[in-house]
Amino acid sequence: MNSAIRIIGIDPGLRRTGWAIIESLGNSLHFVAAGTVTSDGKADLASRLCQLHDGLSDILHTHMPVEAAVEQTFVNKDASATLKLGQARGIAMLVPARAGLPVSEYAPNAVKKTVIGVGHGDKKQIHMMVKVLMPRAKFDTDDAADAIAIAICHAHHRQSAPGRLAMELAK
Repeated sequence: MNSAIRIIGIDPGLRRTGWAIIESLGNSLHFVAAGTVTSDGKADLASRLCQLHDGLSDILHTHMPVEAAVEQTFVNKDASATLKLGQARGIAMLVPARAGLPVSEYAPNAVKKTVIGVGHGDKKQIHMMVKVLMPRAKFDTDDAADAIAIAICHAHHRQSAPGRLAMELAK
């Protein structure tokens, strides 16, 4: 492998969708950019989904990643909130897929296990390890930090379909 692979990590959410772009070359990872796409909480659901779509589309156009990784949805007690999160996640998968990128999915526990070494950890641990693994990383929200972690997870597991499957089953 002679050239870096540019990866977008996406942490889907209806209010805030975190995104991060990293480059992977062998065992070396380099931070490119990260941020958060937000939707207007006062707008109707369809408009909010359009805002997420347009924001992610702009990021793909600007940074030109070649692979995408999206965090899987966890189910919580509020069925309505879970459904809305699922719709936002659909946008997070649709945008890179429509751009021709392969999209991989990772369970939240698999991302944590890859980045902090255990499947259950808090936001502080993720932030700390993201800064250790990528000292130049800058993120404006927890969602953007999570997106960096998702991209790192993908960089570590992208070569192996069995490895990705094992990480997805590590819930």
